[in-house]
Amino acid sequence: MKNPSPLNRPALDRPTLDRRAFCAQLGAAACLLGARNLVRAAAGHPGKPNVVYILADDLGWGDMDVYNPHSAVPTPHCNAFAKQGMRFTDMHASSAVCTPSRYSILTGRYSWRGRLKKGVLNGESPDLIEPGRMTVPSMLKADGYYTAGVGKWHLGLGNAEPTDYTQPLVPGPNSHGFDYYFGIPASLDMAPYLYFENDHTVEQPTIPDPGSKTPRGYFWRPGLRAPHFQIPEVLPTLTGKAVAILRERAQHKDQPFFLYVALPSPHTPWVPLPEYKGKSGAGDYGDYVVEVDTMIGRVLNTLHQLGMDENTLTVVTSDNGADWKLEDIALYPHRANADWRGEKADIWEAGHRIPFIARWPGRIPANTVCDDTGSLTDLMGTLAAILHRSLPPDAGEDSFNLLPALLHQPHAPIRKDIIEESNAGMFSIREGDWKLELGLGSGGFTAPEHVDPAPGGVQGQLYNLADDPHEFYNLWAQRPDIVNRLTALLDQYKESGHTRY
Repeated sequence: MKNPSPLNRPALDRPTLDRRAFCAQLGAAACLLGARNLVRAAAGHPGKPNVVYILADDLGWGDMDVYNPHSAVPTPHCNAFAKQGMRFTDMHASSAVCTPSRYSILTGRYSWRGRLKKGVLNGESPDLIEPGRMTVPSMLKADGYYTAGVGKWHLGLGNAEPTDYTQPLVPGPNSHGFDYYFGIPASLDMAPYLYFENDHTVEQPTIPDPGSKTPRGYFWRPGLRAPHFQIPEVLPTLTGKAVAILRERAQHKDQPFFLYVALPSPHTPWVPLPEYKGKSGAGDYGDYVVEVDTMIGRVLNTLHQLGMDENTLTVVTSDNGADWKLEDIALYPHRANADWRGEKADIWEAGHRIPFIARWPGRIPANTVCDDTGSLTDLMGTLAAILHRSLPPDAGEDSFNLLPALLHQPHAPIRKDIIEESNAGMFSIREGDWKLELGLGSGGFTAPEHVDPAPGGVQGQLYNLADDPHEFYNLWAQRPDIVNRLTALLDQYKESGHTRY
């Protein structure tokens, strides 16, 4: 018998939330989004939609209650957005941690093909993207787009290690196609703590910060901090910058734009502002997700108020699964990754299966659900299809075109297979319902990360996700034919340098 879907389990016993009152308090923007003015004129660049790509950090598949009706976190803005567009149920980050995912989003290529073989960069790492490599912003810029980015970069700055923040931050976002970028170098828990704008720091980091380790989630590393950099204010500051860019772009409606909004949250440190405290049933983490949802709502509402949402492809997604551990589940009636096994960094589904919602009024049918398998690598291939251009062989090597799925057109499966990588560098390959994981253990944050095979025992894990979505029953020994075939296929993809062609 098939196991139940993660959304078809009994309701968790949790405190009742007054969601109606809360939505009235924080959901005004979501309500505005639902009241569309259909007579507004489209922007003056038919066939070239604006693109707003909102990437949350460590937001889990089960955090939004539109994905998980048992969520203890109210997300009225994302819920309203999902009703206006298409929600994917089988979307995946290309890695279970953030730097590789961000590389893949912007390049359409698995990160392990390049300089980063596993894990993540830090706040003083050099630029990761190869010189001359086509990126999503450089492709769009060549097609006449204005390209802007706001938020967590985490792809390295400059050529030196450690990064010299007193010198121009070249190469950086401007070297890879962004006309403008304002953000932070890496994760919000990584020093140095500062803002940078294009190729320079806004304020030098001069104040020693001792960091923090407790309580759970209130974590950041010791290092230098800029005098006016306040960690709890970073999320609203970056959101405000994204809103300002949209307002500026409203003065240039004849030019399409791409806005990449890389929010640094709800990644640690969990530092919700006072007005969000106690707004969820999942402690500081849940309250921070509430704040993230509200900031997403600010961006969406600004698009609506400026009359730009009708000709804008907008995406809301996450870079990997949630950092929500078994001890968190024991404390709070919330499953940030729903019932998928594991958590952020793991090779199991919770590490990389993510929320993904797309809206494009008049093109993407409203209030629809898509079960196609997709990857965050697919942004480049999809935008290229929208612009009727072909990708060269040395760009977007792992980027597929999701447009037929987004437009709800009859189509063959877009992806025959998909490759994932854990924080520790464990690979998996999935073809249809079969998922092969080349190792024992989680490969990530869930203990044990690694298990040595017993003499003569199984060497890895094989699951049939149709019958076993929770990855409980390892079929490695029972199906050596599947193991051998998928292992050979993964080797072929590694050697060929591409999966798209």
